[in-house]
Amino acid sequence: MNITFPGGKQVKAGFDGFTVLTDQPQPEGTNAAPTPFNLFLASIGTCSGYYVLSYCQQHGIPSDRLRVTLHAERDASSHLVEDIQLTVHVPRDLPEKYHAGVIRAAGSCLVKRHMEHPPKFTINIMMTE
Repeated sequence: MNITFPGGKQVKAGFDGFTVLTDQPQPEGTNAAPTPFNLFLASIGTCSGYYVLSYCQQHGIPSDRLRVTLHAERDASSHLVEDIQLTVHVPRDLPEKYHAGVIRAAGSCLVKRHMEHPPKFTINIMMTE
């Protein structure tokens, strides 16, 4: 992954042929893209959504009325997230026998599992020309 700085407060990540742009809200940035932190939260939500979708597809459950919402509660003093609540919204007619499986699927998210067992971070500096 290669991180570059296209201008202003924008930061761009390039990897595997994809480009992800981030920005900051006005007045610091131009609000042209999500903040890095919102992308982080979106990665948790979309990852959980992927596992829910896969579970439902495996069990022949239509996905057109499914959705996942994410709410992050922050500590007022540190501004760090203390609790992330994922809610899987299912149709009323989804048989109860699938509820536990849907919850397990949402919890299988690899991003969430990394948060539960965080990696070590190493930061280096390299001189370039």
